[in-house]
Amino acid sequence: MQCKIMAKNRFEQVSEIQPDAITLVLRRDDAGASGSIVLPAAASGGRLSSDQVSAHMPAQDAFRGAIRLANDMKLAIVVCDQDGVWKPEWGELYQAID
Repeated sequence: MQCKIMAKNRFEQVSEIQPDAITLVLRRDDAGASGSIVLPAAASGGRLSSDQVSAHMPAQDAFRGAIRLANDMKLAIVVCDQDGVWKPEWGELYQAID
C-alpha cells in the first residue's frame, strides 16, 4: 500500500489589501489573535458593486471563512499578517520576490 503525501497549501504574504484576490487580514491585540476577510469588488467579476469586509472574528475562523469564500468565488487568497498571527499548520506563508 502506498501513501500519498499531500503538499502544504501555500499563501502569499502581502503588506496591503490586493485588488485581485481575497485578503485575509490577521492581527493581534489585547483580546488575542483575530482576523477579517476582504473581498474587493474588482475581484468579484461584476457580482459586487463595493468592497466587502467581514467583521473581526477569531483568527482561525477568519482563515476557514477565507478558504470557503475563495473556493466559492474561485479566487486566490493572500494574507496580510503584520503581527505574526499565522499558524504553520494552516500552510506555508511566503513573500514573493519582486
